[in-house]
Amino acid sequence: MGISRDSRHKRAATGAKRAQFRKKRKFELGRQGANTRIGPKRIHSVRTRGGNQKFRALRVETGNFSWASEGIARKTRIAGVSYHPSNNELVRTNTLTKSAIVQIDATPFRQWYENHYGQQLGKKKAGVEEVSKSNKVQRKLASRSAQAEIEAAVSAQFGSGKLYAAISSRPGQSGRCDGYILEGEELAFYLRRLNTKK
Repeated sequence: MGISRDSRHKRAATGAKRAQFRKKRKFELGRQGANTRIGPKRIHSVRTRGGNQKFRALRVETGNFSWASEGIARKTRIAGVSYHPSNNELVRTNTLTKSAIVQIDATPFRQWYENHYGQQLGKKKAGVEEVSKSNKVQRKLASRSAQAEIEAAVSAQFGSGKLYAAISSRPGQSGRCDGYILEGEELAFYLRRLNTKK
């Protein structure tokens, strides 16, 4: 039968059934959803109108996530889907779509923070001795430490080694699963939603 994106088959606002004046057209076609899951990278290319291409991510396990308040982005591993605004079924099946709230590995961001500010984030590793730093590096880190303020809700997540992030790319269209770390009011909103769900 084929998936169609036309609106001719729909009833009018009055409830009247519209007359069928033509059959389906190629430019009205729709395709099956990608239902991107977490796993080793598997991406299919799809030829689209005008000879262009879309990239269907069927399996993805990493993505570029930005930390807006610090102005950095790092490639990191996606652990799982925690919340989805449209459908709880997508949480249960770990389906990656735009605006899904996922948990990502905090390690690349913690390493950057410790290198940049010279301060520990989250839980301290036992048996790791301090590396001696030159005077110049110590002065540089001391001058940066004034700006090393981090939101309490984000800092608490570093302790568990996982951060909440939102996906802002469309994995089924672009073949990428990129996003940003949740902070501020947006993080507070989703934490409330996650708590009510439990």
